[in-house]
Amino acid sequence: MSTHSILLIDDDRDLAELLGEYLSVEGYRLEAAHTGEEGIEKIALHHYDLVLLDVMMPGIDGFETLKRIRQNSIVPVLMLTAKGEETDRILGLELGADDYLAKPYSHRELLARIKALIRRIELDRSLQNNDSGILACNGVELNFDTYRVYCDGEHIPMTTSEFKVLRVLMSRAGKAVPKEDLYLEVLGREIMAYDRSIDMHVSNVRRKLGGSSEQSKIQTIRGIGYLFVDPNQ
Repeated sequence: MSTHSILLIDDDRDLAELLGEYLSVEGYRLEAAHTGEEGIEKIALHHYDLVLLDVMMPGIDGFETLKRIRQNSIVPVLMLTAKGEETDRILGLELGADDYLAKPYSHRELLARIKALIRRIELDRSLQNNDSGILACNGVELNFDTYRVYCDGEHIPMTTSEFKVLRVLMSRAGKAVPKEDLYLEVLGREIMAYDRSIDMHVSNVRRKLGGSSEQSKIQTIRGIGYLFVDPNQ
């Protein structure tokens, strides 16, 4: 049975209680924080495998909470957004969320998304144990021991999903990687209609690595996916 620890940051106390009971049956331990400030404090003091973060909360909202979390932590974050609010989803991903789920959602939908992210976390740990040293290409270095990224010698902060995007693309440098592969290997799930999660993660990585669109180290291959440029090919 799983013993993964999840933090829910949501001001809805009834939801927190119901969700805690539901997830405990599935083998997860859920803690709740009912304000952004409380969630940030808990993350600073305890280890969590995953954070579920609601956008609409009194005080500091989910976006500001996420910004503050990302100042000191790369814990995976699943944003809970209003249905149809694409701007919320895009902003959340730009600020460093790993994935999102639109409200209203069923407990089964949430559980499926949690399982997908947890599978990805476990795969990351397995790969990190097997992959030691550095992967380098086109001025970018990935350090698997420290989970750090360097571009032209400068440390570039990355979320876990952004690091994973780079690892997948750089491990196949010079070759087009289908979006379907990126969804499975980065988010642990299949691509869905109108889903832009991977597009936003790639956009964030591009922005952090710098360079003009023509000089970008990551090229878009229309109708397929993305390619990390290998100057030696």
